Amino acid sequence: MSPQDTPLRQVSWQADVPERDSMDVDVLVLGAGPAGLACAIALKRALKAAGLADKSVLVLEKAEDIGYHTLSGAVMDPRGMAELFPDWKERGCPYESEVKFDCLDFLRKNGKKTRLTGKLVPPTLHNHGNYIVSLYHVVRWLKEQAEAEGCEVFPQFAGAEILFDGDRVVGVQTRDAGIDKKREPKGTFTPGANIRAAVTVFAEGTRGSLAKHLIERLKLARPENPQTWGTGIKEIWEIPAERGEKLLGHVIHTAGAPIGFDGYGGGWIYGQKDNKLSIGYVIGLSHHDAKLDPHALFVQWKQHPAVAELLAGGKVVRYGAKTIPYGGYFAMPKLQGDGFCIVGDSAGFLNSARLKGIHLAIKSGLLAAEAICGALQKGDTSAASLARYTELFEASWAKEELWKVRNFHQAFDGGMLAGALDVGVQMLTGGRGLVAHRHSHKDCETMRPVSESRLQKPAYNDSNAMDKLTDVYWSGAIHEEDQPSHLVVTDPSICVDRCTKEYGNPCQHFCPAAVYEWPAGHGTDRAAGPVINASNCVHCKTCDIADPYQVIEWIVPEAGGGPKYIDM
Repeated sequence: MSPQDTPLRQVSWQADVPERDSMDVDVLVLGAGPAGLACAIALKRALKAAGLADKSVLVLEKAEDIGYHTLSGAVMDPRGMAELFPDWKERGCPYESEVKFDCLDFLRKNGKKTRLTGKLVPPTLHNHGNYIVSLYHVVRWLKEQAEAEGCEVFPQFAGAEILFDGDRVVGVQTRDAGIDKKREPKGTFTPGANIRAAVTVFAEGTRGSLAKHLIERLKLARPENPQTWGTGIKEIWEIPAERGEKLLGHVIHTAGAPIGFDGYGGGWIYGQKDNKLSIGYVIGLSHHDAKLDPHALFVQWKQHPAVAELLAGGKVVRYGAKTIPYGGYFAMPKLQGDGFCIVGDSAGFLNSARLKGIHLAIKSGLLAAEAICGALQKGDTSAASLARYTELFEASWAKEELWKVRNFHQAFDGGMLAGALDVGVQMLTGGRGLVAHRHSHKDCETMRPVSESRLQKPAYNDSNAMDKLTDVYWSGAIHEEDQPSHLVVTDPSICVDRCTKEYGNPCQHFCPAAVYEWPAGHGTDRAAGPVINASNCVHCKTCDIADPYQVIEWIVPEAGGGPKYIDM
């Protein structure tokens, strides 16, 4: 292996292969979400305009098919899409409905609700002019546009390790296939390839496994403002036709129960075509309770009469979960370096006050594409040359939007009431609030001892309150069983010796897919640490973020494995 192919050594199940196939491209995009595909489309256009049509743009996606690992609420601000395609509607970009009605419901624990409509809805939650979409369908459409521009888009290729030359990113090594649970090659063994590129674009989505290590290695994050996250649980429901027709185009956000003032969270209900509802609940992972269970809160939320009446007579058809970068402008990492750019959720392009990220993800891809094209024109893809990406961002409407909510999520560190007060001041001061620059802390550092836990599990049923394993079925999650677990506990002794006493093994609670299971009692089985049901994993990354000791490492499984978020 040459110095040009030196990988970033992290937890990985890559085999020791003396010679791997290699491939050279001009630009490699990791992830076929809205940010990655927008970047590829805009870059290919720009290269053609600059007389560089022969430059290659390759997009790799770890899912079995494009869109299978893409999940969002989702209400799309069309600004980013309209910038990419001014005639996006005429071109056939799929959407469910233009927003016809929006409101904010405060759910009370006594089963009542208080509804705010019109001007009483906080400005950040106004959605008229926006569109309810299935991001699955949107990215599949974007894939077609990318291929029409001349980009190559390949699913079932997962980036396992970053290739470095010093601190310069020179590409990635894709995941080996055909390794058994004992980490030995099977008869179907196929080694991953080294794909080298002048520029690598990290568009892996939330808590990207490679972007995470890139940010750590090159110290790209701001120590005073680490990224913070929420976990969102989502289901698609099919409801009776009369109610479905009435709710088409409706956007309902909820606050209050079940979390009340004890954490940062809320729900959504979006009316889609074909009598479908997109429903979900998001909870901030900075919550201090060691028994925090996002799925359990989602179930309790569905059992509130205000939500249950909308689901009555319906049935669930899809399930999924995803983490969301909440930190905002101050928590964004440095966006580029030697040979790379970071876009979309991997870079924190999300407005948590508006609950919107699709338009910002697309915009980040457009900005990165402009900078990359200029760098390729000059034949210089150094950090200094690619710094044009940050310059463009700082002069863009994306920066302007994120700057106005720069202290939004951090304000809630002092509790919901204190946060609400500060947000009111932020609206009057252009996003400043009571403190000019609020610092934050890692979500994994906020957990309190299990002895202080207060959260309770809900009562499960077969109608609107399914347990985790039932919901996992609706996610379509499938992984090759005979492979090493892609969820690695790097020090199981911590789990047994410390975590049991201090936090009660919170992994069994915060995972929304019942991946982590602890044997009862205190025998030898328990001494081995948790049972990891990796085949259940829905790729949300909650465990990688929320584990208080940071000994859980999420790495890519064999390519093609994971959920199938069709229509999500």
